[in-house]
Amino acid sequence: MARNCIVVNLDRCTGCFGCEVACKMENGVALGERWSKVLTVGPVGEYPDMTRYALPTMCQQCENAPCVSVCPTGASYRDEDGVVLVDKEKCIGCKYCMMACPYGVRSWNTAEKCVEKCTLCGHLTSQDKLPACVKSCAAGARFYGDLDDPNSDASKELAKYDAAEIHTLQDVGNAPATRYIMTSMIGQWQERVEPKGHPHTAASPVAE
Repeated sequence: MARNCIVVNLDRCTGCFGCEVACKMENGVALGERWSKVLTVGPVGEYPDMTRYALPTMCQQCENAPCVSVCPTGASYRDEDGVVLVDKEKCIGCKYCMMACPYGVRSWNTAEKCVEKCTLCGHLTSQDKLPACVKSCAAGARFYGDLDDPNSDASKELAKYDAAEIHTLQDVGNAPATRYIMTSMIGQWQERVEPKGHPHTAASPVAE
């Protein structure tokens, strides 16, 4: 089974929020809802050795997705390509998946009364096109592909860096697939930073 995900090179990311905008426009995400969120980590440390960086977050396509295991109706599921998705027709609005997600990257669609999230733009990738956030990234910081395919854009970008420069959001047993590249040029990757403003991110290493 493929491990399709997005790789974000934080050395290039400028925190412009272009990925957020592209996601909302491509998927018709309602006002006040976000499938993609650009958070800010820091500043941490003491002057002059301080770290502050933008951290784009979206569904991390976890190998052991807690959102899938807690869903009582099968609305949260993994498709034949291994992508974690939400079947709106089966969603009963219990929001268990939102509470189970360690990263607070699921949204509640008030109008449709169901949970939504990043789909990796499956309607585009099925046509050999890039996800909207990847295509629109002005800094060329985002890459899409199968981590198990050495010829994918995601794998090729990761291959340029040492293992110590490749990170994931805090793994609490869910094994997130999304990778973040960050070298000492930007600062020190923060393994855990207390989140602010997101009630369902208690285990998340991100802060707003």
